[in-house]
Parts: sequence; C-alpha cells; structure tokens
Amino acid sequence: MKTSDKLYDVIIVGGGPAGLSAAIYMARAKYKVLVMEKEKFGGQITITSEIVNYPGVEKTSGKALTRSMKKQAEDFGAEFILAEVLDFDLEQEIKLLHTTAGEYKALGIILATGANPRKLGFKGEKEFQGRGVAYCATCDGEFFTGMDVFVIGGGFAAVEEGIFLTRYAKKVTMIVREEDFTCARTVADQVKDQPKIQVKFSTEIVEAGGEQYLTYARFKNNKTGEEWTYEAPEKETFGIFVFAGYVPSTEWLEGKVELDARGYLVTDRNQKTSVDGIYGAGDVCIKDLRQVVTAVSDGASAATSLEKYVSGLHEKLNIPQLIQPEKKEILADGERENGDHGFFSEEIRRQLENVFPKFTGKAVVRAILDDSPLAGEMEGFLGELEDLTDRIIVKKERVGKEEKERRQAEGQLLPAFVLEHEDGGGKNISFHGVPGGHEFNSFILALYQVAGPGQPTDENIQKTIQAIHKELEVKVMVSLSCTMCPQVVMGVQRAASLNPKITGRMVDLMHYPELKKKYAIMSVPCMVVNDDQVYFGKKSLEEIAEILAKA
Repeated sequence: MKTSDKLYDVIIVGGGPAGLSAAIYMARAKYKVLVMEKEKFGGQITITSEIVNYPGVEKTSGKALTRSMKKQAEDFGAEFILAEVLDFDLEQEIKLLHTTAGEYKALGIILATGANPRKLGFKGEKEFQGRGVAYCATCDGEFFTGMDVFVIGGGFAAVEEGIFLTRYAKKVTMIVREEDFTCARTVADQVKDQPKIQVKFSTEIVEAGGEQYLTYARFKNNKTGEEWTYEAPEKETFGIFVFAGYVPSTEWLEGKVELDARGYLVTDRNQKTSVDGIYGAGDVCIKDLRQVVTAVSDGASAATSLEKYVSGLHEKLNIPQLIQPEKKEILADGERENGDHGFFSEEIRRQLENVFPKFTGKAVVRAILDDSPLAGEMEGFLGELEDLTDRIIVKKERVGKEEKERRQAEGQLLPAFVLEHEDGGGKNISFHGVPGGHEFNSFILALYQVAGPGQPTDENIQKTIQAIHKELEVKVMVSLSCTMCPQVVMGVQRAASLNPKITGRMVDLMHYPELKKKYAIMSVPCMVVNDDQVYFGKKSLEEIAEILAKA
C-alpha cells in the first residue's frame, strides 16, 4: 500500500456493531473509510448465540447479525484491516495513527473499541486463570464437561453464559452479589427453566485455590456474613466463570481524550469527545444501556456528526475528495455458513480472489500427513485451497507408523501444515489442525507473511523481535470457537516471520488432548514458550514480543 493510500476521511477503531454501523453510514455517504480491528470483526456480540430483541429481526445470532453489517459496509466501499492501534497524534487537523500495520492518517476518527470482561481480583483469580478460572463460555465451556461450574455475576452476560454452560457442566451455580438479577426480567426468567442451574443471591466469591487445578472455592453471604466452602470431589476439579461486567478498552487513550473515573469515553449528545474530529461509539462510552441496538445508534450518530466535520476540513485544507475504493477485503472471513459444502463457501472463494493477488511471491504448504482422521481432513482442506490459486504450492509428505512414533518421541506434533518460502526457507510457522472457524484468518495471514510482502509492523516491536538470539518454540493452544485466540496466533506467527530463531505453532487442542494434561490447560488461548513457560489470555504483538525477549 502506498503512503498516499493510507490517508482516509475516517478511520474507525473497532469492528463491533458500533464500528460497523458507523462504517455503513460513512461509506454510504461516499467517504473513504477504514475499519481497523485488532481481533475479530463483530466484537463481543459474536459469542452471543441468540439475539431476539433487535428491532425488525425476530431471531438471529451475534455472528450472523454482524456478518450482515460488515457486508453492508463492504458493499458501500468500506475497507477492513486487522491491526491494533498503539497510539495516535491528535495535535494536527490530520490525525496520525501508529498501528501494528504501520502509520495511517485520517481527517476524523471514531473510537468504537468496546470493553473487555472485568476481573474481580479475588484471591486465586490471577493464579488460576486458564486452570479453572475463565471469562468466555463459548471459548472454554467444553473444558468443563461433566464438572461443577460457578458463574459469577447477575447481569445479561452472566445469565446467557450460565445457560450456555449447561450444555457441558454437570451443575451450574450462579453467584449473584445483588438480591436479584440485574438484567431484564424476561432474560432472568429463562434461568427458572434450567434444572441444572442453582442461584445464590446476595453472595460473593472470596477465594479460590488448589494445587495444579482448582479444588476449592470460598463464598460469603454479604447480608448475613455467613461463609461456606465448595470442595471438588477427590481427584476432580471445577470451573469458575467470571461475568461481572466490563472494563472499557481505553488504557491507550489516557491523556489523549477525556475519560471518566472508570475509564469510559466522555462524549456529548452527538458522540463527540473532548477533541475535535474524534468521536466515540458503543460500549466504550458512558451510557446506561449496553446493547447492540444502542451501539448501532451510537455508530450512526457519530458518523453523521463526523461527516459534517470532515466535509468542513476538506474545504478548509483544500483537500480533494478522497477516492473511495471498490469493495475491498484485506483479509478473508473464515466462517462457514449453513448450507455450504466443503471447506470454502462461495463467499469465501470470492473474498480470497481479492487476497491472493496481493502475494508478491508464492507460499509453500508442506503437509506432513499420518494415518489419522485429522490428517484426512487437513488433506481435504488443502486440496480445495490448492484449486483456488497458483500462489500456493502444496507438497505432501506421508509418515508411516514407525516414523510417526519416532517423531512423536522427539516431541514433534503430527499431522502438520508447515509453511515455507518458495526457495525452501522459513519452515518455522506451522498449523496443527484444520485452520477453520476463527483461525481461518490467521492461516491466510500466515501465508501472506510467507509469500510476502507481509504485514507491516511497528518499527520498535520489529526491532525487539529481531534482536532475539535464542532459539524459541512457541505453541499457541486454541479452540476454533475461541474469539480471543486469533490475536495470539497472529502475533506469534508474525514474530516467527520476522525472526527465523522463533518457531510458531498453532495447535487445535481438540485433536491433542494430551497437551491439555501436560500443560494443565482449562482455558484458551494458551501460549507455551519452550515447553516450560505458560501464558493464558489475549496478548498483543507488543506483549508477545516482550515475553519472547525475556524468555
């Protein structure tokens, strides 16, 4: 992308409902718009399996609703890129954004960064994150199949996730600090129809502990002061899912725009922040109701208000009308729709037609295949991929039983997709599993890193990664349903593409259950460095670089 191409009328930071709504309005008005999302387009709502209160839509899912919004914005000409904003300069009328994909300029910015699950700070919470304490039922629910589970919280998210967890858990106990649920009665009433759910009101968690896994949790009635302890059956464990509200994603905005005491964006009735040309939308703003419908409303208000500001700036600075691109997709969305056959739907095929021409070279996918069912799936995936483009060269290596046992004894993971440069170099990025679901984008991006030119990276982060001289193997354990995993996978594979001493592996835990036991994993994403350093939760590329530099 040329430097001149990186000037936009509006850059929207955040790809959830608020950001997508703003993109629809701005792009439809013929402005040049870029939506910048660091993880997954759709935001938090994509983990919601059922939406029944969005006006005009009787019933849908978070994924389906935001997929439609994204397509609308694309059809009007909005661009999308997976990148994280690290900082920005707001002193000039043309704003400068420093991102993991390089520097971008904009006449106006809409901040729709949303909020992340709040951590409570009870004793044992941090120590057992990933080993019993979790924050995403969709991502981690399957790890607690047949176990007792405690859900902390009494709001909409807690109720919805508690009901979802009944698919896996033996019993779900909801711990609600208040005297009643804090969500709509129609939502709370659904709990009554769930025989697996027990509710304890006016109760708080005090402590959780154990050895390698959780074995006990202590609770307190905040009215009577009475305490009680849950102890897991001998040689068993249990789960604690925390859904106690959200914290706005505004740490990087401190000192740049006005925030309230809790870190939420302060905006006026038109969604304008304390800085001219900067608007806010969605859960990142101060508001009483945080729902999809209010996020969409914020996005529309921010866009229409910012439109007037941007038009005025065009005249003031004598900037010609920026050229709005045709429908453009920087990375393909790997979700398969109902009714599609094979691994690649027609929509994905169309998207990939715009992606592969961006490769400056060719990427080699060396498939190391054994006799497992997983290897058969991976071979089928590769066969379809090979038919889509000549920018990917497929090579297959079949491993017999004895050779497989020998390699496994050496610690190798089979089967595998190993990505190589056309000249035979590289070989330090691999996928162990079919890269579908939320990991489709990370696979396509990995091919882009190998074929070139690769994703632009902040200069300081790049220097940190390239200064590492120690051999490092980094495994990222994921679930394909996890919305938080791709950011870690992409970060590790970007580090590997910048430094041949770093080996990055994506591992679908569903196919490698022995690794769950080995590393005591009960939550994803889980990043393991050199087999002995284990890290749970989302990590930015900057955080990954710091971890690897200290390893």
